[in-house]
Amino acid sequence: MLQTLPMFQQKKTWMPRLAFAPQNTAPRGDTLVVVFLRGAADVLNMVIPHGEEAYYQLRPTLGIPRPDDSNAKREERVVDLDGFFGLHPNMQPLLEAWQSEQLAMLHACGAPDESRSHFKAMELMERGVDDERGPASGWIGRHLATLNTGNSSPLRAVGMGTRPQRSLSGSVPVSALRSIADFHLGGDQRALQQMRAALNTVYQQDAMGQDTLSIMDTLETLDPLKYTASGNAMYPDSEFGMALKQTAMLIKAEVGLEVSAIDLGGWDTHFAQGSASGLMPNLMRDLAGGLAAFHADMFDHMDHLTMVTMSEFGRRASENGSFGTDHGHGSMMMVLGGNVDGGKVHGQWPGLAEGQLIGPGDLAVTTDYRDVLSEILTKRLNNPSTDEIFPQHQPVMPNLIAG
Repeated sequence: MLQTLPMFQQKKTWMPRLAFAPQNTAPRGDTLVVVFLRGAADVLNMVIPHGEEAYYQLRPTLGIPRPDDSNAKREERVVDLDGFFGLHPNMQPLLEAWQSEQLAMLHACGAPDESRSHFKAMELMERGVDDERGPASGWIGRHLATLNTGNSSPLRAVGMGTRPQRSLSGSVPVSALRSIADFHLGGDQRALQQMRAALNTVYQQDAMGQDTLSIMDTLETLDPLKYTASGNAMYPDSEFGMALKQTAMLIKAEVGLEVSAIDLGGWDTHFAQGSASGLMPNLMRDLAGGLAAFHADMFDHMDHLTMVTMSEFGRRASENGSFGTDHGHGSMMMVLGGNVDGGKVHGQWPGLAEGQLIGPGDLAVTTDYRDVLSEILTKRLNNPSTDEIFPQHQPVMPNLIAG
């Protein structure tokens, strides 16, 4: 990998000088961004089966009006995708990625666990196992441990937040990153210089340590508050928007980032969920606005980038008496990237009519979430060790990746 040296350009702009970047700074496959919607998102009001009458029978107040419902305001109607499914109007910012065929949905997916317990479902899903007897490490942690990219960067895997996500746990060190500014030591230049001088002494003869110092130097130049995104992208002014923006900055800075894990919480909408406006529509605005901005900002990098969203389970097909939805089963995943078979809602739709729901009235799971992740790991991250990452699971590829 080649890198332009800015100082030389200042002296002789007519002939840029090139130098080899530190070794082992490039990921082997795509950079993976995993967005976890914590609280069990009501996916039936995100990617809406407006072509199914049962949806409207089950949701007399929360149902989103059909695209052609002239009794509803246009801005409150479903945004049609394929004649059967459509987006909640607050998810409309994703249309550009959908129409460019770099965004795919997979409905009725999830885990085999039917406990409908947030804690248990997230625990099992982040570990990538069927039950508590599986390995204690996380599925991303095992992915990192089974894929030797020779990447010694301390930012090989980053959990956006105060501590790494459960899925990142394992033998490979990962970093928790609340803000890139944390690496600036609060702007205390004297403290920064002292720390750098001390580390330089310690790592004087250590190539890996010198790589780390080089990455620290790069981080010192990054400031999210002064960052100008590409493609006129506007990230939401939220923690989620900031996490996506910083992920984009780390990818562009080539600091060796292979995986970024991001959480967006608040989806446990038992009460006053909202249909056109309110709690959940606001969450969808943040989610869709963030993903759309990330897509626009990273458009030139999409061939080497895959993003996936997931949630621990879906919600009950019928609304409850508190204008909300209770814990359900089947969920939905979105996959964004330059090599995605996009512009399609994938998966086998089980239906919402009587006799098609499972348990107390939930969307059935027809695709295991590990099938989606296994295909991404195998085809885009070049890691075939899915038997170690998802033990005792035999993946069936849902063909979300093109080619």
